Amino acid sequence: MQQELRFATFNVCNLALPGVKYYEDQIPYSLEEYDAKISWIAQQLDRLDADVIGLQEIFSQAALKDVLAKTQKYRDARHIGFDPDPQADHLTPSVALISRLPVAEGAATFTQLPNNLAVALPGVTHPVTHFTRPVLHAKIEVSPNLLVHVFVCHLKSKLPDYRNDNHDDQPDQAGIAMLRSLIRRGTDALGLRTLLSNLNKEKRAPIIVMGDFNDVANAIPTQMVMGLGKYPINGADDRLFESYRIQSRRDALRDVGYTHMHDGSYETIDHILVSEEFNPASRAAIGEVVEVMYLNDHMTFKQAHASDHGLVLVRILLHGKSVTSISPSDADGTSV
Repeated sequence: MQQELRFATFNVCNLALPGVKYYEDQIPYSLEEYDAKISWIAQQLDRLDADVIGLQEIFSQAALKDVLAKTQKYRDARHIGFDPDPQADHLTPSVALISRLPVAEGAATFTQLPNNLAVALPGVTHPVTHFTRPVLHAKIEVSPNLLVHVFVCHLKSKLPDYRNDNHDDQPDQAGIAMLRSLIRRGTDALGLRTLLSNLNKEKRAPIIVMGDFNDVANAIPTQMVMGLGKYPINGADDRLFESYRIQSRRDALRDVGYTHMHDGSYETIDHILVSEEFNPASRAAIGEVVEVMYLNDHMTFKQAHASDHGLVLVRILLHGKSVTSISPSDADGTSV
């Protein structure tokens, strides 16, 4: 009998405790607003019914615990996450992971870019040396012989990165601010790709990367995370594949895959990427992506407590083969 795995990614949109100011231009949630939000998120988690879920825009892990307590299916799930640095100049939302499958020891967060990466920004003295939002890495124990490495990410948004240079008399500054955001998103992507390459150098392992990429699958930053596949490691393809494109049960009649709306445009910027172990076209496949579903009906109604992102759910069927995966070093990461 084939085993089914279900992975999902969900940008919950600013999950914070009531009365806590999470952005300068946002009014903190009242108790009533908070209860409506965590109740709605809990309903969506139960609706997903996934084994592993990556979450973005978490300002408080305590608030996420309140969400899990309201669910029917995740009250006993493993919850891995971290709060934003309270000493930072401004709060930055973090990511989290919940799993109904066992999680191996050594889960880590990566705040600093790996391999001493440093990228310059126009008009900024100091180079970028940190991820915009830390990346979470956990090893999911699918079976005694199979570990799947899961990364949860949230790359820099397209919001212009102004640095005290938003002046009406200098219209070119808007373009420079947009360029900074693009470079920062690309830097996040490069850092994540480096983490993936470092992992594969230790030991070939099945990988799933999921999160809010703030860009479509064809965009350069997303492609950077996927890799080109030109430099195989130990003869194995090191690329990742966008799950939507390789699913074996794609139904064109209900092809409504989008996760974000902006200025009247519908885009899919939340993705679940998989390594060749889950690509049905690969000879190294131990399973296959059979279906990708987008839960986005709530975006039409635009309720205050709902997210502005759609949810992505991927169903994977294992073929019955087994892969023994040795955990790589967690160097440069912070255990959680």
